[in-house]
Amino acid sequence: MNEILIKNGFVYDPINGINGEVLDIAVRDGRIVDPSRVDPSRALVIDAKGKVVMPGGIDIHSHIAGPKVNIGRLMRPEDHYLTNKPHKLPHRRAETGLTVPNVFRIGYEYARMGYTLVVEPATPPIKTRHTHEELDDIPIIDKAAFVLVDSNWLALDLITEGSREFLAAYFAWLLSVTKTYSLKLVDPGSDVAWILTGRGIDIDDQIPSYNITPRDVVREMGNAAQLLNLPHKLHIHCNRLGYPGNYLTTLKTMDIAKDISRLSEAPALHITHVQFTGYKGDSWSTLESGGEDIAKALKINKYVTLDLGQVILGRSATTMTADAPFEYVLYHLTRWKWANADTEVESAAGIVPYSYKKRSYVNTIQWVIGLEIALLTRDPWRVVPTTDHPNAGLFKDYPILLSWLISRKAREELMKDVNQRALRKAILPSLDTEFSLYEIAIMTRAAPAKLLGLDKFKGHLGVGADADIAIYDIDPKELDLSRNYEKFVKAFKKAWLVIKNGEIVVRNGEIVKTIYGKTYYAEPSIPEELRKELDVFLRKKFKEYYSVSLDSFYIRDHELRNPVKIPIETKIKG
Repeated sequence: MNEILIKNGFVYDPINGINGEVLDIAVRDGRIVDPSRVDPSRALVIDAKGKVVMPGGIDIHSHIAGPKVNIGRLMRPEDHYLTNKPHKLPHRRAETGLTVPNVFRIGYEYARMGYTLVVEPATPPIKTRHTHEELDDIPIIDKAAFVLVDSNWLALDLITEGSREFLAAYFAWLLSVTKTYSLKLVDPGSDVAWILTGRGIDIDDQIPSYNITPRDVVREMGNAAQLLNLPHKLHIHCNRLGYPGNYLTTLKTMDIAKDISRLSEAPALHITHVQFTGYKGDSWSTLESGGEDIAKALKINKYVTLDLGQVILGRSATTMTADAPFEYVLYHLTRWKWANADTEVESAAGIVPYSYKKRSYVNTIQWVIGLEIALLTRDPWRVVPTTDHPNAGLFKDYPILLSWLISRKAREELMKDVNQRALRKAILPSLDTEFSLYEIAIMTRAAPAKLLGLDKFKGHLGVGADADIAIYDIDPKELDLSRNYEKFVKAFKKAWLVIKNGEIVVRNGEIVKTIYGKTYYAEPSIPEELRKELDVFLRKKFKEYYSVSLDSFYIRDHELRNPVKIPIETKIKG
């Protein structure tokens, strides 16, 4: 029996309304229990006096596994030069890589920051076995993956035919057989256009060879997600990502939420890495921030949530996305390295290394956008800080990103070094909003847990929750975080103590034990008669479209290290 008693810490647990109160947290057999159930004479007692105690962090969008991540590693040999950290058995395996780290560094770096659950947001169905093989090897953290459906030929056929119930049944089957958690749309319909015409398309352009538009795809897939009753309905990378003027496409995409037949009050759409789709202007030279417009739209539309994709200036990155048309354009802007891939029937991807420069006009505008949206909305339950790792920045720089939210001084210090012409076109310098530790706990713990529908046992420290706990060596009563943001960054880069599943895995910022977390996947129910029809449909389509057999498409539980099935009672009619 494993028992831990954490005493005297300042606890931040927004799901349970706890805002910096000094409380004891008890752990027994990997779960949070009432402190009265733990005997201090037998338990490991941890004195957290003068320290911050939070649930483990949750990253809702980070590219950590799958074929494009592996290609990124191969493309960046310089990424591994002088970044190697030899193994230190029995506690830690060897680490390497900067923008595209190896699996061990991914797990260890997240754990060092106090993060304990991370979502891989884009896996093509046919290559998801590869994704799970990498997720299996990432230590410590829990994982989940979102399956790509935006240009899936079977789905587009069903949308064209108007088969909403059958579309939902197909997605239920796809989530189950790929062992994934939710549906991901990247530049809806553009992979078909890319293959046939060599270009992407906007939200109201027709998808070549189909009598539908990306707007139709988002609406109908949104309706299918409602029928599926998915905890996290629809994760959307908007059309025209990376193009000047694309903030209008983002606003139009957000507005589709009103056209979805909502069967609950939960958010209908999640717009991801919004910085990349928040550009005003008609060219790179006239680029401006569309952050204020997006913030206004978000306040009006309560059925939309988003994450930032915040640029980290002064850092190298490796952009990777299923938005192949954009990566093709980015390659021609950078003229260095480029990889491109198409997966049959389903998706495409591109990979291009990039560097965000402080003095760059465009990069400064990009840096401004995400921060403006977060600070103007000041709605930590609906705006989640991410860097779209490794696209806009590295996940290990999250403490730096968070410092810009808690401290105007931190923002002003960086503003001295950025492109001043770009800054004069932004409203960021006039914003004095500063987030509290409680709000940071919402954005990085409570809100992601609720958005994923895992808040019964993740993202909080209430009785029954998983014992995923991060303790940081800062005293909120003694330290003015706004003025001393550097100490916040230092503390959140390397947690004082991290407990995962009731076991201490990090002490004083160092890995002291390697364990392996769970992989969550959704299992939506399908009415039996519809399942029989679906089987006939799938066998026909696989012979028509795929080069692999239907039977080889199934991923079994034994292929996941620690699978956790989340059963979902759908609203699909038989």
